[in-house]
Amino acid sequence: MTTNLPKLLHPELPENLNRFKIPLVNANSDSLNGYGFLVEDPEDVVIEITRWPSQGWRNIDEDTGDEGGTSEGVFECEWKGDVLYGKNEAVSGEYTLGYSVDPEKASESNKIDPNNLLMWHANYHPDGGQLFFPLDANPFVSPLALPGDDVRPEDFVCFYFSGNHGFYIHPNIWHEGIFPIKGKQNFLTKQGAVHARVSVDLAKEFNCLLEVSFEDL
Repeated sequence: MTTNLPKLLHPELPENLNRFKIPLVNANSDSLNGYGFLVEDPEDVVIEITRWPSQGWRNIDEDTGDEGGTSEGVFECEWKGDVLYGKNEAVSGEYTLGYSVDPEKASESNKIDPNNLLMWHANYHPDGGQLFFPLDANPFVSPLALPGDDVRPEDFVCFYFSGNHGFYIHPNIWHEGIFPIKGKQNFLTKQGAVHARVSVDLAKEFNCLLEVSFEDL
C-alpha cells in the first residue's frame, strides 16, 4: 500500500532545497499570546482535550467525546553531529527533527556545535494541547505557526526559551516539538492520548527548509 505520509525518522528529502529564514523572538507572555504560555510548574497545567467533532447535525453529548485522557513521558532531543533527533516516550515516536547543514551534507560525526536549525516538517494536534517542561535548565527554541491548514513558511515564528520555564502549546498550533541549542536535552511532555497529527512536509510542499539562525540569539 502506498502512502503520502512523511517518514518522520528517515525523511527522503530532495537535494538543494531553498532556505526560508524565520524570525527569532524571546518567549514571554505577550509574544506567546495565541500560541500557548510559559509554565513554572507542570503540575499546575491542565491539558486541553478537544471534544470529538459531530458527524452531522446531531451534537456530541456534552459528557462524552473528551474522555480519552492524556499520555506523558520524556521527550528526548539530541544533536548528533549535524542532525537533530527526537524521541517521544509519551506516544512512542522517533523523529529526525532537523539539520544544521543541508541534509545531503549532514554528518553525525561532526563535532562542531550547530550554528542554525533547518526544519523540514511541522504538525499540529487537533485532539488536544501539549506540555513541554525542561528537565535540565538549558535554552531551547520552538518554531510555531497559528492554526490553519493553508499554513505557509512565512507563517512561522521561532521562539527562544531560556530554559527556566516550560511551555504549553494550545491545540491546533503548528509545531515540531522543542529543540536544544546544542547537545542533548530532555523534557517532560504531556499531551492528548488520542495523538491525532496533521502534518505539513515543508520540503515537499514548498521546496524549502525553515531556517533558524542561532547566531541571532
